[in-house]
Amino acid sequence: MLTLQPPQPKALYRIPDVMTLLSMSRSVVYEQIRAGRLRSVAQGRARMVPAAAIDEYVTLLKNETRSNA
Repeated sequence: MLTLQPPQPKALYRIPDVMTLLSMSRSVVYEQIRAGRLRSVAQGRARMVPAAAIDEYVTLLKNETRSNA
């Protein structure tokens, strides 16, 4: 029987990975980066999002939801 292991966490995620993790379109991810709500770094020509920034963004969304409730 084959057991699937969850993927190992990474320190940096490429935009397509962030899109999958956050269930967002590419344009929304870049919009959130431009707005300063989702931190990112440049590695050469690639835009990468630190794992901690994804956690911070999710926390931000949760806090906004609580504030609006």
